Amino acid sequence: MYDPTKPYKKQVLDLIKQTWNTKYVSVKEGIYPVFERKFSYSEVDHTDGIGTKGIYHWQQKTFRNAVLDALAMNLNDLILVGAHPYKLQNHIIIPEDNQEIILEIIENLKEECQKRNIAITGGETSVQDNIKGLDISLTVSGFIKKPQINSPQIEDVIIGVKSSGLHSNGFTKIREVFGDEYRAEFVKPTHIYSDTIPPLLEKYEIHGMMHITGGAFTKLKDNLFNANIRITRNSILKPQEIFYEIYKKGVSDEEMYKIFNCGIGFILSVSPKDKDNILMKIDDAAVIGKVEQGSGQIIIESAFSDRIIKF
Repeated sequence: MYDPTKPYKKQVLDLIKQTWNTKYVSVKEGIYPVFERKFSYSEVDHTDGIGTKGIYHWQQKTFRNAVLDALAMNLNDLILVGAHPYKLQNHIIIPEDNQEIILEIIENLKEECQKRNIAITGGETSVQDNIKGLDISLTVSGFIKKPQINSPQIEDVIIGVKSSGLHSNGFTKIREVFGDEYRAEFVKPTHIYSDTIPPLLEKYEIHGMMHITGGAFTKLKDNLFNANIRITRNSILKPQEIFYEIYKKGVSDEEMYKIFNCGIGFILSVSPKDKDNILMKIDDAAVIGKVEQGSGQIIIESAFSDRIIKF
């Protein structure tokens, strides 16, 4: 039975307090945590959650992976504006009142935030018995020392960084094509790129970036004006087997690149002179295409067939 008094509140507070004193912020206890910044820069907020993938995390009890997914969906997007995350608030939704699971989720979130100097300044737990899975939604605040202009330049080289698999998008389609079937890939966590890419922004000419999430490769159109991005199939970065399996279940080439990351989780548009240095700094990255004169199209040579897809 649901206990609205939330008897685990003190345990949650004891956990998040362990994140409160970082090099970016100090937090004091009160009715609500009150924080003071240790910097003076422009800021940005970002909110995202794990969506339909939470059904599989709840079924498989993969709560640490769910936390990593929630963090990745926010931290990877903050890279696009050159933001450094420093605090967050969480909203955890679960289908039944389970103190052990709530504390496990907060414990894992606390550990990951401590690694990254992120203070947890508050949150909410909601028990909703009309849902099938869990959701972990985060609002992450970041500060910006140097604003990142996201504008690929003609003659740039496109570098793709390998995904860890499905990441956290396309799970409505996954449920449609797999039904009640289950694959271990369904709960593999999204790769967090914010641990490796931000330092490159200070050293090299990175003109454009994109986290390949909802909308997949169509998102690249957001930053194009008089240019096209062409992605070739002869890259060493290939889709993981799970994507070929999805394709064989009748999902079209166009849908694959509109819904899924197809093995590429993050994309950089870089000056040709910096290409080799950047590739040396990132594991599992390769040249996947180029920026050319055009009218804002994304042209993809499908890895699943001999088709060419245009968005």
